[in-house]
This record gives sequence, structure tokens and C-alpha cells, in this order.
Amino acid sequence: MAKPTHVLVVEDEAALRDLLKYNLEKEGYRVSVASDGEEALVVADESPPDLVLLDWMLPKAPGIEVCRRLRARQETRNTPIVMLTARIEESDRIRGLDVGADDYVTKPFSMNELLARLRAVMRRIRPGLADDKIVAGDIIMDRVSHRVKRGAREVHLGPTEFRILEHLMQHPGRVFSREQLLDAVWGSDVYVEARTVDVHIGRLRKALMVGPESDPIRTVRSAGYALDVGTA
Repeated sequence: MAKPTHVLVVEDEAALRDLLKYNLEKEGYRVSVASDGEEALVVADESPPDLVLLDWMLPKAPGIEVCRRLRARQETRNTPIVMLTARIEESDRIRGLDVGADDYVTKPFSMNELLARLRAVMRRIRPGLADDKIVAGDIIMDRVSHRVKRGAREVHLGPTEFRILEHLMQHPGRVFSREQLLDAVWGSDVYVEARTVDVHIGRLRKALMVGPESDPIRTVRSAGYALDVGTA
């Protein structure tokens, strides 16, 4: 299995830092965090990240200085850096890019847009880290083209089934309750009945199983669903 991409999140606002960590880990990233500029440099030195998500306004050392110092180090000189900031002036944006930031996301931002921007930066700067494809058993998912194959056969999925399968493939063998799948796929701020998960799982199973193909999705009574790679 491919080694997960390591993202360093540098953000002094605890609620946003936790939210970013939660959503990045849900996407399959390995996440380290730092709450100020000096801590960010220490963490990056101890365990060089594959990508840095860096807030502009930080205690002890501002994000722009952290960016400059990361670029000066051999270990992180080519590490993609995406800056987060509430600053919207063009001069600030240019200044951030001039010191070595690869992209610039202004607050407030949507989590989906941010995740897409991170993937785009990694594809552009370090293509090997883009994690566009997920493989579990004989199931292959291409997240850029939104295509799924089982062996040589193309699997046609609706957008919700695609997201459910994506989540299960990122955590093969792990059992997720209906509530956990609802949170991961629909989001915690949307009300959807738990029974809806069963309907979409049924559709996903039908798409993944043709002829003699085995069922890769395991139902755990009173617990939820899991993707069994061994039988996939």
C-alpha cells in the first residue's frame, strides 16, 4: 500500500486547525499540526512534510517568514506550500508567492475547494504525491477522471455511490456505521435518514458485482459496512 501523503497544518486557531486535520485525515492524508511559526519549523525539521498548509498570521513567526525559512532549507526547499489568509489585497498575494508559496487560499473557504486546490498543487509540483488513484483488491478508482474499474471491467457509479466507495477504499477492512458514512459522504450539517445509506450500498453492490464476481462489501450486523480487500 502506498505511503500516505504527509501534510503539515500550521494554524493558530484551534477550531480551524482541528477541522482541517479531521478533513485531511478523512481524505487519507497523514497530518501533523503546529500552532505557531516556531513550532512549525521544529515539526518540519523533525519530520519533513510532503505539503505544508500555512496560515499567514501566526504567533512567534509569521507565515511569510516560515515560508521563507522552509524554502531556505535543503529538506523543504521543494515542498509544496499553500498559504491560508484573510488578506485579500493583491500586494499580499504577490508577496506570498514571491517568497515561495505555491498557492494562496483566502478565508473563508470551502473545504471541498481547499482539498481540490491541494490535489492540484501536488499534481503540478510533485505529481507522485497526487494520489489520484486508489487501489483496493481488484478495484481501481481514478479520482481525477471519476472512473472505477473492477479488474478490466468499467464500473458505472452515481456520485453518491462513488463517494461511499472512495471512503471505504481509503480504509479497507474498517467497519463504518451508517452514521459515520452519512457524516463522511453527506456531511454532518445535512440531515439524511440512516436508511438512505442502505439504499446506496445496495446500488454500489449491484454495480460492483456482475456474474460470478464476489461481493466486496461486508455487512456487519448492528455495526455497519466494510470493504473487504481480501474478497474484492
